[in-house]
Amino acid sequence: MAAAKAKQAEAERDDAPEDETDEPTAAPKRKFSLKMIIIAAAGLLVLGGGGAAAYLFLGASHEKPAQTALKPAIFVDLPDVLVNLSNAGTDRTQYLKVKIVLELPDPSGVAQIQPLMPRVMDAFQTYLRELRPTDLDGSAGLYRLKEELTRRVNAAVAPNRITAVLFKEIVVQ
Repeated sequence: MAAAKAKQAEAERDDAPEDETDEPTAAPKRKFSLKMIIIAAAGLLVLGGGGAAAYLFLGASHEKPAQTALKPAIFVDLPDVLVNLSNAGTDRTQYLKVKIVLELPDPSGVAQIQPLMPRVMDAFQTYLRELRPTDLDGSAGLYRLKEELTRRVNAAVAPNRITAVLFKEIVVQ
C-alpha cells in the first residue's frame, strides 16, 4: 500500500508540472483573444463613426431645404408728418419731418386700417411733438422711435396689427 501511495503521490507531482506548463500557454491565448476583441471593437467604432459622419454630411447636402412660402409684404404710405420738437430752454425752434410707411402682414389689413388713419396720425403728432432733438440722436434713438411708433399704431388700430413702422425720410432742422 505504501507503494501505491508513493505512485499516486508521484503521479500527482507529474500532473502538477504539466498543469503549470499548460496554464502559461492557455493564458496567452486568452490575452490574444481579448486584444483581438478590443481591436475589433475599435475598428467598428471608427467605421461606424465615419459612416455616420459621411451620412450626415453627404446625405444632408443632397436634401433640398423645405421651401417656405413667403408672403409679399404690404406697405401703406402715410402723409408726411411735420412737427416742431420740444425745445427745453433754447430759443431756436427745431422741426422734424418724417415720411412713414406701415408694413402690414396681409392685404386685408389695408381696408381695415384705412378708416382708422386719423387716429394713427393723431398718435404720431402728439408723440412726435414731445420729442427733443437729443431723443433722435444716433441709430439707437431712431430704433426707439420706430418701436414706440409701432406700439402706438398697434394700439390705435387694435384689434388689427401692423408688422413695422418704416422710415422713408427723417429730417431734423
